[in-house]
Amino acid sequence: MDFELDDDLKNIDQEARRLAANFDDEYWRDHDSRHEFPWDYYNRFAENGWIGVLIPTHYGGAGLGVQAAGVLLRAVASSGGAMNAASALHLSIFGMGPVIHHGSEEMKEKYLPPTATGELHVSFGVTEDDAGTDTSGIRTSARRNGDDWIITGKKIWNTKAQQAQKILLLVRTTPKEECRRPLDGMSLFLADLDRDYCEIREIPKLGRNAVNSNEVFINDLPVSGSDLVGEVGRGFYQLLDGLNPERIVLAAEAVGIGRRAIECATAYAGKREVFGRPIGKNQAIAHPLADSHSELEAADLLWQKAAWEYDRGGKNIGGLANMAKIRAAEAGFRACDRAMQVFGGFGYATEYNIERYWREARLMRIAPVSQEMALNYVAEHVLGLPKSY
Repeated sequence: MDFELDDDLKNIDQEARRLAANFDDEYWRDHDSRHEFPWDYYNRFAENGWIGVLIPTHYGGAGLGVQAAGVLLRAVASSGGAMNAASALHLSIFGMGPVIHHGSEEMKEKYLPPTATGELHVSFGVTEDDAGTDTSGIRTSARRNGDDWIITGKKIWNTKAQQAQKILLLVRTTPKEECRRPLDGMSLFLADLDRDYCEIREIPKLGRNAVNSNEVFINDLPVSGSDLVGEVGRGFYQLLDGLNPERIVLAAEAVGIGRRAIECATAYAGKREVFGRPIGKNQAIAHPLADSHSELEAADLLWQKAAWEYDRGGKNIGGLANMAKIRAAEAGFRACDRAMQVFGGFGYATEYNIERYWREARLMRIAPVSQEMALNYVAEHVLGLPKSY
């Protein structure tokens, strides 16, 4: 609901929409079907300075906050590009948060400027197939080699690993059984994604195919000691400066996709006639659309509250970020599902794009964290209930 946005945020929304308008549904349908990364789209946003929206001005970025990033990504998701459009940009935008907050000055000077211009692509290396949402169970490990490190292991669901030169790797540096707490003993590295030591295999998947997801097999990857982010053994806690903004901007994107679907379904319901009248006259059509519209408006306010608190160093950021993700993911997918029902058989046809929105919105209920794990966090850390897992 844009009435609460200040002029700077309104300008971001308008400029993002203007740039995204150059890339229509046909563009995204084509790139998705051919599994081709949208370089011209990405470069257009990079040339206009939007990749560095969160990076401090000292390092060549815009120095804005997570709310600004959410407004930007909500706009591109609502343009018809959906998750393909958002994912092409968002990892470069929020993924370097741990470096911004915890990296050495040398690291910031070296890596933030080329990230801000869009030249440096970084993949997130956290999830593992054996650990899943139990991050404490990761097996990828780093051992010391003088002042440097050697990393071995496997990561999965690495977005943009095909394009990335660096990978933000969360690894075990102290065995779990030797740690006081399960999430201790992990360290974060901004490692070179060196193909001599890393094998990258793309994962075939349901949707968002213009942006690749991958398995990364790491075999004795040498990593400079200067590529350690923050402190040894504190990697998970430093990673939160990437994970919480990720949940917040993903919520904004889910709202954008849902709004696009409702916009298309509303237009179709107003002109599609059955039994001599527009189908939008039927409450069975109108009420679900109205209900989804209201759900999306509520979710939009929630992610903005989470972003506002994060940008001002507020408390319980994890609770707000997870609640925003929960509500927006549900509202966005339900909007797309209801839009498909309105279109009927045509909703299943690729030329109307609803099936693509539906496929990409479904992802939001799984990633970057499942709805169930987000609810576990809220139950434990917001409501104070006993831990259930």
